[in-house]
Amino acid sequence: MHTPHSTRRTMLKKLGALTSLAIAAIGASLPAHADDKVLNIYSARHYQTDESLYSNFTKQTGIRINRIDGKEDELMERLRNEGANSPADILITVDASRLELADRMGLFRKINSPVLNSRIPANLRTDTWVSFSTRARVIVFNKRMIKRDQVQTYDDLANPKLKGMVCVRAGNHPYNLSLGAAMIAHEGEAKTEAWARGLVANFAREPKGGDIDQLRSVGAGECGVAISNSYYLARLMRSTQPEDRKTVESLGLVWPNQQTWGTHINVSGAGIIKSAPHADAAIKFMEYLASDAAQVYFADGNNEWPAVPSVKADNPALRTMGQFKADSLPVEQLAKNVATAQKVFDRAGWR
Repeated sequence: MHTPHSTRRTMLKKLGALTSLAIAAIGASLPAHADDKVLNIYSARHYQTDESLYSNFTKQTGIRINRIDGKEDELMERLRNEGANSPADILITVDASRLELADRMGLFRKINSPVLNSRIPANLRTDTWVSFSTRARVIVFNKRMIKRDQVQTYDDLANPKLKGMVCVRAGNHPYNLSLGAAMIAHEGEAKTEAWARGLVANFAREPKGGDIDQLRSVGAGECGVAISNSYYLARLMRSTQPEDRKTVESLGLVWPNQQTWGTHINVSGAGIIKSAPHADAAIKFMEYLASDAAQVYFADGNNEWPAVPSVKADNPALRTMGQFKADSLPVEQLAKNVATAQKVFDRAGWR
């Protein structure tokens, strides 16, 4: 059943800031059982540069995209409440921990696509969700305050010699939970908790802000070292703002754990909703995201690495950052440790 035009206009007029109420209003206007030329996407990727991904898909296939942008928790809660009546076909979000949470909520269906199986490496996909881009959890330090050889591994950040020097965002943020999950897989729960306690003891201040805030604090000397997702650093490197250029000049980059299990990799990915009314169109879109053109766009548009190994992007910031050994831990194994990582961080006082 389609929403009457007058009702839809009324809802659109009331649309202001994107809150849970606004999400509900937009969702009610999405066609739940339209023809195959429609695709309904719930997206927690908040990057303006992604617009071309959607428009190019429509140009190639003729399939029109209706999209709701919102916060991850709001979108997943909405999907759970909508149940089998949801108009959504696909959920797009960032971080393995969030994708795993959506999967545990029973939101995703199994994906059967030879194209995705051949294009996306096995360690970057599960039976129910697929990664389309990667980003690294790197160490960034102030070159005036810290020597590079002091921060070669994540474990080094818990060294008492760095007391009062470490800045990082909250421990319950998915980026840090994924890192904790990886450390549990490689080093065990007890060692990861000891690391977290040492990290907390080295905090320069209480965790606050996002990764860009950590980078700026390190650049300003408020902290000596921080953990950040690589694409935030690349964003500053590509900025034309004088203050951003000044920050970058103060920073040194380390790819952690190059002599052991490699630098932790995080992902951006998507899954098809179990009750998707346009499942065929959803598969087409997922396969499109694995195409060369879309993969290059992830790199050029948002400073991420393509998930498809054969795709070579020409992003100047990523090129400057250089090559590194990435952790090859399967995302499925990573996701299973996220809940344990949260308990570990809570016990360590990383909040």
